[in-house]
Amino acid sequence: MATTAELFEEPFVADEYIERLVWRTPGGGSRGGPEAFDPKRLLEEFVNHIQELQIMDERIQRKVEKLEQQCQKEAKEFAKKVQELQKSNQVAFQHFQELDEHISYVATKVCHLGDQLEGVNTPRQRAVEAQKLMKYFNEFLDGELKSDVFTNSEKIKEAADIIQKLHLIAQELPFDRFSEVKSKIASKYHDLECQLIQEFTSAQRRGEISRMREVAAVLLHFKGYSHCVDVYIKQCQEGAYLRNDIFEDAAILCQRVNKQVGDIFSNPETVLAKLIQNVFEIKLQSFVKEQLEECRKSDAEQYLKNLYDLYTRTTNLSSKLMEFNLGTDKQTFLSKLIKSIFISYLENYIEVETGYLKSRSAMILQRYYDSKNHQKRSIGTGGIQDLKERIRQRTNLPLGPSIDTHGETFLSQEVVVNLLQETKQAFERCHRLSDPSDLPRNAFRIFTILVEFLCIEHIDYALETGLAGIPSSDSRNANLYFLDVVQQANTIFHLFDKQFNDHLMPLIRTLNCMIGQMKHILAAEQKKTDFKPEDENNVLIQYTNACVKVCAYVRKQVEKIKNSMDGKNVDTVLMELGVRFHRLIYEHLQQYSYSCMGGMLAICDVAEYRKCAKDFKIPMVLHLFDTLHALCNLLVVAPDNLKQVCSGEQLANLDKNILHSFVQLRADYRSARLARHFS
Repeated sequence: MATTAELFEEPFVADEYIERLVWRTPGGGSRGGPEAFDPKRLLEEFVNHIQELQIMDERIQRKVEKLEQQCQKEAKEFAKKVQELQKSNQVAFQHFQELDEHISYVATKVCHLGDQLEGVNTPRQRAVEAQKLMKYFNEFLDGELKSDVFTNSEKIKEAADIIQKLHLIAQELPFDRFSEVKSKIASKYHDLECQLIQEFTSAQRRGEISRMREVAAVLLHFKGYSHCVDVYIKQCQEGAYLRNDIFEDAAILCQRVNKQVGDIFSNPETVLAKLIQNVFEIKLQSFVKEQLEECRKSDAEQYLKNLYDLYTRTTNLSSKLMEFNLGTDKQTFLSKLIKSIFISYLENYIEVETGYLKSRSAMILQRYYDSKNHQKRSIGTGGIQDLKERIRQRTNLPLGPSIDTHGETFLSQEVVVNLLQETKQAFERCHRLSDPSDLPRNAFRIFTILVEFLCIEHIDYALETGLAGIPSSDSRNANLYFLDVVQQANTIFHLFDKQFNDHLMPLIRTLNCMIGQMKHILAAEQKKTDFKPEDENNVLIQYTNACVKVCAYVRKQVEKIKNSMDGKNVDTVLMELGVRFHRLIYEHLQQYSYSCMGGMLAICDVAEYRKCAKDFKIPMVLHLFDTLHALCNLLVVAPDNLKQVCSGEQLANLDKNILHSFVQLRADYRSARLARHFS
């Protein structure tokens, strides 16, 4: 059997197996080999080998059957064990449920017991605290402070808490009986307040933020908390203005404080706003005054340049500060600060501008005529409009001796460039320094000065002089210099036309007038009762009368713009009008308080404004009104759903201050429930 087993090789091939068996059998080789071929012996070997294979097969089969029986037995045992484990697991799960219920029951009892203990302990603690305060009050009454909390300087925090409470109690006591003790408590209150402020100051100088935060938290309940903020603001500015650029210094200072103030104060936005107000009203205002006052009366050119530069740098600083959290309406806050600095200079700005431009333009012209040794003369009341009539008269009848110009055109491109450059700078200053409502009027005043000195005093004068220099028809060898004058005048007028289109038109376009008319309609037609009706159940209108009239006016103006322009000009103007229209409605809605039904009416108004915005066919404008419509939903949504609405697709990316500003417009904003859900 061992020999039989040796003949098996992996992988098994029957032909090779027989071949190996034959070669191992004596007499199984081929004829001619060392041993003669013996078929009988080979047959005998095959028969014996088959018997061995049969025996081996039976033996293997018995072993397989035995293993199968063993496997079946073990499978049954395993299944039985799994069933037992399942039963045990079910029992354990039932025990766990019972234990969980028991734990919940015990926890409920413990919470109830805790509430009862708290109900008993809170009055007890209050009584203990009241007893302690009475003890400390008696010390003030006796005139001798013996408690360690008042004598130990390391317990200033505890002393501050006690004296603050005693100070509140003392306010309620009658003055005639407790004047002395009230005075002592007030004196101690003041002393501790000063110590805390001094400690805060020292901690700030050492750069100990944690100590500053701790002291500021204690001072929060004292009257001197604002003084603590003032000290912080003052020390923050020490050594902050070391560069030549005060505006860059201010920006760096505010960035540094913005990173730090939240780690110190509980109201960082208020402190930062107060710092910025201090910087504007003291540092920047004095710097601006110093720069402007010294040249205000003596040098108008330098004064205007300085005013423009300072105002530009101040507004740029304001733009940088817009990224900080300064409260609900930081744009209005910063605008007021800028106005407080420059209001005295901007009130009469246009008078200074036009006065300087007139004198400067007259000087440029006079300097030119002086360089030509030419004394300007009056040439009658005629003008360019009389050109054809004059030529007709001169070709038919001479009207006296002509003026000999010696070939001089009296036109200078250098003069024109200087006049246009002065006017361009005036337009730039006008755009920056004028109030939006005064901008078109101021720009037109500057333009009229340009017309006076460039068109009338220079071009028209040259043409008139050229006309006067045209020789009579019977003159011989006459030089027609007038055509040179016409050529130069034409070139100059193209420059004038370019400045008109580039600098004047953007300042006096009719969009300001359109927005002003919309403001007038809203002011006249919108009533406070529209959004806070006396009878909430008897509102019959779909949208307000003001909305109807504004939408009708806007649609009419949009149609006019489309009919008057073409190409990209239409999109550019409608984009500007749409953005201003949205801003007007946004600011208008912020002026009112809304009941539930009033909020629904506001949503209907904005929906109508949004339909009107679709006529613009400008995606950005429509998006602005979609967002405004979503904001108006905050006026009516249930308090429980406020956070969900604020995290919606259209409002999720908006500044939280904007969302808060709309929630504040609700008539029920003061309710604790609403404040809790929005906090």
